[in-house]
Parts: sequence; C-alpha cells; structure tokens
Amino acid sequence: MTKALLIIDVQNAILSGKATPERQPHIDSALDQTVTRLASLQEKARRAGVPVVLVQHDGGSGHRLAVDTPGWALHPEIAPRQGEVVVRKKSADSFFETDLAERLDERSVTHLIVGGCMSQFCVDTTVRRAVSLGYDVTLIADGHTTGDTATLTFAEIVAHHNETLDGFDAGKVTVAVRPAADILF
Repeated sequence: MTKALLIIDVQNAILSGKATPERQPHIDSALDQTVTRLASLQEKARRAGVPVVLVQHDGGSGHRLAVDTPGWALHPEIAPRQGEVVVRKKSADSFFETDLAERLDERSVTHLIVGGCMSQFCVDTTVRRAVSLGYDVTLIADGHTTGDTATLTFAEIVAHHNETLDGFDAGKVTVAVRPAADILF
C-alpha cells in the first residue's frame, strides 16, 4: 500500500467572510490550528518519503480565490517544495477535470491521507470520489475545517463529516477517520 498526503484548498482566503464578525475569529483560529497540524503531517510525510499532493481551487474573477490574487495563494506553512505536485481544480471534486488520478497513479498511490478546507464541499466530495475510484482513505479528523453556515457552526460540520465518513466504503476500500496524532507514514 503506497500512501500519499492530500491537502485540499488550504488557501489564504478560503474562509474569509464565512461567518459573522463575532464568529470569524473562531473560524480563523480553527483554520490556524488545522494548518499547523497539516504542516506537521506534511513534514512527517516528507521525512518518510511519502508523496505530498496539494490541491488549489481556481476561483473566477471576483471570487475570494480568484487566480493569481493573494487570497488564491496556498498558505505559506504548507507551500509545496520542488517536485511536489500541485493540482488545480475548479469544482469541489479534486478529481473532476484534473490530472489528480494520473498523478497518484504515477506514484503508485493506493491510500490517501486527506485534510484541508471546506469539509462539507471539497473535502467530502474528494473523499467520497477517492473511495469510488478505489483508493483507501484516511480522513484527518482534526485536519479539515470550514466556515459556519446559517444553521451549523464549523465545529458541528466537521464533527458531522467525521462521523458520516468514518467507515464509508465502496467494495473493499474504505474511509477511516483518525486524529493527526495517530497518522503514521
């Protein structure tokens, strides 16, 4: 089993304006903590010779992730090193109309360790699609986050997705949800 660390949409403006002024500092703090955990896992993966793949969302003109704007840039803490793959996408599914599957196949990857942003959109969609394509997935329980919605806080959304996706399967492949501290490369 060849693993890869897949970090989705950890971009400067990913959670900008995703909450009320009172809630935004909480969301920003959660993002900072998530980025710290992902950066630590990224270093562990690098030391172990495990491929690191970063996904970057290309927003259209006027979008908070508009291409080549400061908000579009990946957080500097998880910036790719030379030779690391960056896959650019335009939808919630990191596999849709991208070369992600080919890049993983080139590295003989069969197991993805996934974290990143927008738990209910890009993380959820990519995890489900990965399993459908035959990859085992470990979702980093404390390695993904999102903003509040009108009815749920970011913490409720993260908890819901951790519970919902744990054990999700397609045939012989499955999703396991584990905290960052339990992730081994």
